[in-house]
Amino acid sequence: MAHAPTDTPNIWAAAAAGLVAGLAASFVMDRFQAGVAALSSSDSDAEPATEKAADKVSQVVVGHDLPDDRKPLAGQAVHYALGAGLGIVYAVAAEYRPAVTAGYGTVFALANTALLDEAAVPAVGFGNAPWKTAPSTHLHSVASHMVFGTVTEAVQRLLRGWMR
Repeated sequence: MAHAPTDTPNIWAAAAAGLVAGLAASFVMDRFQAGVAALSSSDSDAEPATEKAADKVSQVVVGHDLPDDRKPLAGQAVHYALGAGLGIVYAVAAEYRPAVTAGYGTVFALANTALLDEAAVPAVGFGNAPWKTAPSTHLHSVASHMVFGTVTEAVQRLLRGWMR
């Protein structure tokens, strides 16, 4: 929850709440995506961007590609690490600028969609350019990030309320 004007901002409490919120939101987003995938008839075998990122980290750190059987778990690690980091940034920003929580995390969600899925992922070669991506993929991305943003806001708001 954004602090009242008379409260003193606490960056460490906000960061802790954001860490937990980002991890929780990553879990809920993951379950949402799994549910949508189970309902969809898509046979996409495309490697997820998180697995591509994990493979790139492996190449840089240990000098070789990840074995295929380790990519799903490594991709999940990237997903949760990014979610935790985004949760921290969001909660700390909300601590100092309550307007960040506009739309109960949905503005944050749309910013994540635009900056990550629509810009960064294609820019580093982990996905197609937005104009080469199916509209349904864009909608899935927006919906997934809306889930992430609202859960991040709900959890950080709850935790910051308890910490005051």
